[in-house]
Amino acid sequence: MDPAETNFTGHRASKRRLPRSFKELTPTRAFSPRTYFREMVWKPLMTRRRGRHKQPLFPHPRAGQVGLTWIGHSSFLVQLAACNLLIDPIFSNWLFVVKRQKHPGLRLKDIPNPDIVLITHAHFDHFHKPTLRRLPSNRIAIVPWGVGELAQGLGFDRILELEWWESYTRGDLRITFTPAKHWGARMISDHHRGYGGFVIEFQGRKIYHAGDSAYFDGFRQIGDKLAPEIALLPIGASHPESFRKVHMGPEDAVRAFKELRSHWLVPMHYGTFRLAFEDIDEPPRRLADLAAHAGLSKQLLILEEGVPVLL
Repeated sequence: MDPAETNFTGHRASKRRLPRSFKELTPTRAFSPRTYFREMVWKPLMTRRRGRHKQPLFPHPRAGQVGLTWIGHSSFLVQLAACNLLIDPIFSNWLFVVKRQKHPGLRLKDIPNPDIVLITHAHFDHFHKPTLRRLPSNRIAIVPWGVGELAQGLGFDRILELEWWESYTRGDLRITFTPAKHWGARMISDHHRGYGGFVIEFQGRKIYHAGDSAYFDGFRQIGDKLAPEIALLPIGASHPESFRKVHMGPEDAVRAFKELRSHWLVPMHYGTFRLAFEDIDEPPRRLADLAAHAGLSKQLLILEEGVPVLL
């Protein structure tokens, strides 16, 4: 199904309350608010923020080329010959009381104007309203079902909602919304909001951003249907074990990558915010070891925040 390029005309969003407790900010009931505060708030607060903003040297992709820049967390800039796409942008140094542990790789003012903004779901670390308000106008937002009303008033010219397997097309560009194993509520009771990932297709190249997801058999289906060449897969916030109901660890990412049958594995969703109990630098180390053991080291592309690559 190919929705037309039209404005979203949903109902006015009702005013949503902020979370009333730390427990409401956690993805499971696996630990207490006191433990959450100590591990996710106090320890990061006492840790000096690392990293630095890079002075970008963005590529100018020709036909059939992809420019890819990891900004941090799950935020990416995808540059194609015809357009720029920004995925799940968050440039804030704070997520409520959770301190960002590494600076964004780029300053927001330095990125090329995005033509299309893709939002995988409404969680605050993926749908960040202050960042979205600061983007230049004259752009399109593509969001999951039930999320369009939240994007009203953020400066988008058009807002399109997609269901799983629906696509948006413009010329040679095709963007398909794909399933995930996660949840979409922004607060506590708004479980009508969707979640998922995106496959971007342009001039024979296919880039898959998985959004937030636990491992599930849908990765094989995505590989069968869309055969993405470049897979951006989350690897962090998976400990304790109960978190793997909603997030992937490195082991899950390797398994998903094999089932997608992609050529490049680009990890994300680690090293930026302390969202679980693993050491913040542990996921990429484990992933590199697992990739070496599986003979995938040449296909693993661990990006540095703010440093573009041309593929």
